[in-house]
Amino acid sequence: MTLVPETVAAWQRIRTGRTPVAAPAAASHAAYFLELLDGRAPSPDVARVLDVALTLHADHELNASTFATRVAVATLADLHAAVVAAIATLKGPRHGGANEDVLAMLLEIGDPARAEGYVEARLGSRAGLSKHERGDPRARVPGFGHRVYRVDDARARVLRGMAKSMAEATGRQKLFEVAERVYDAMRARTTLPVNVDFFSAVVYDALGIPPDFCTSIFAVGRVAGWCAHALEQFADNRLIRPRADYVGAAPRPLPADQGRRTETSMASSSKS
Repeated sequence: MTLVPETVAAWQRIRTGRTPVAAPAAASHAAYFLELLDGRAPSPDVARVLDVALTLHADHELNASTFATRVAVATLADLHAAVVAAIATLKGPRHGGANEDVLAMLLEIGDPARAEGYVEARLGSRAGLSKHERGDPRARVPGFGHRVYRVDDARARVLRGMAKSMAEATGRQKLFEVAERVYDAMRARTTLPVNVDFFSAVVYDALGIPPDFCTSIFAVGRVAGWCAHALEQFADNRLIRPRADYVGAAPRPLPADQGRRTETSMASSSKS
């Protein structure tokens, strides 16, 4: 599991013109990652905040990446291949990237006074879309709606308190206030539940994490869940092979002359 935070931290340092640092001896997965990232040991409070965020993201039923892990393991692929399969699902905008979109949205709004108007405009444009168009993640309000939950994600309540305290500690209260105003505006206008990604974006911002790095942080936390599911699948394995249910056009009889042509063609093919 340490290879993922090491790789992610090294990539972030290289792309920002810094040299990767040697692996430290840290007290937790979160502290280990932060020291790899910043080159110095984090404070206990900061490490604790990221530790909670990573723990909340570590596992969540058979989400897309976890299911991909188990499908890969079911074929007897090794653990490295299974984790690669899981990471591949994060390429799609419907899994793993929502906190990046939330943070980009909050930074775009910028001022708490603009939050309500932004939500009004976003929901207004969405109302004119077809059902298919509304399914596009780019048409949604990031951080709201969930495939499983019909009420606010319980993890979001924990992260909301953490986001408030971290924003105050780092002087990023304005972004938290924007998030609160967006949350209130959405609650007043829709029944969509807030999900884990919404307030985690504020936490990541307070930790100095840029928007395009959020999905990588998600992988740092979720790798624990992937590995746990992989080991469970290995222990009692069976090929995961869903059946397909055809819902297309019903069988249609061939016209008599077409049937004879088909039989002739098959006979010619067997002779050759």
